[in-house]
Amino acid sequence: MKKINLAITGCLGKMGQKLIQSSKNNKNFKLVSLTENRRVSKKIYGICIELNTANAFKKANVIIDFTVPKCTLQVLKIASKLKKRVVIGTTGFSRREENIIKKFSRKIPILKAGNMSLGVNLLMYLTEIASKSLSDNFLSKIFEVHHKNKKDYPSGTALMLGKGIADGKNKNFYNLIGKKYLNKKIFPYGKKINFNSIRKGSIIGEHEVKFSSGKEIITLNHESFDRALYSEGALTASKWLMKKKPGLYSMRDLLNFK
Repeated sequence: MKKINLAITGCLGKMGQKLIQSSKNNKNFKLVSLTENRRVSKKIYGICIELNTANAFKKANVIIDFTVPKCTLQVLKIASKLKKRVVIGTTGFSRREENIIKKFSRKIPILKAGNMSLGVNLLMYLTEIASKSLSDNFLSKIFEVHHKNKKDYPSGTALMLGKGIADGKNKNFYNLIGKKYLNKKIFPYGKKINFNSIRKGSIIGEHEVKFSSGKEIITLNHESFDRALYSEGALTASKWLMKKKPGLYSMRDLLNFK
């Protein structure tokens, strides 16, 4: 099998470094491009770190992007002109930015996921099933914990889970977003979905969905212990995306959850 030429953006970040490591251990990929949003005089595995430009991505078959929304949109603009596939693990997009990504997906295949972990995507699927199965007497809330350096909150995964609740009720997610708390010891259920985000230490990721009727509580949760979960998931997504036509895909499409 011919190897897939891979470009990794944000290569000096935590996920960028983990992606590099995972790609070098995966026989399906050849690392051809590494980029950052600033000039860096450094080589990794003999590859010069470049800025996000058409020249940097011209040899790539697929680009994996775990950066920030502004950078992701810049990468998509270049990728759409070059007809390159893009796997997006970046989180924190606004509603407007989400719509821009949809427009780019009309030109190129894009797989976007707030979390690349198999377990988390199974959790989202189970969340949707639970939400659909439970009556409106059950209120819900979402709790998540990440390392102290994570800037956006709620996390992309927490928002994914919130969408799972909304989809289960066949309702618009944006209309169900409730209050967003940061570093609260306790937080309430509400008629809308409330979120509480904890930022501390070096925790990779913990997510919990709770449904309560006032008489009983149902809890679904997931804990991550190694970022390789996400980098290996992103590589699986990249390989899968190679056979796809332009469109916006998710890990749910890859895992074939109905």
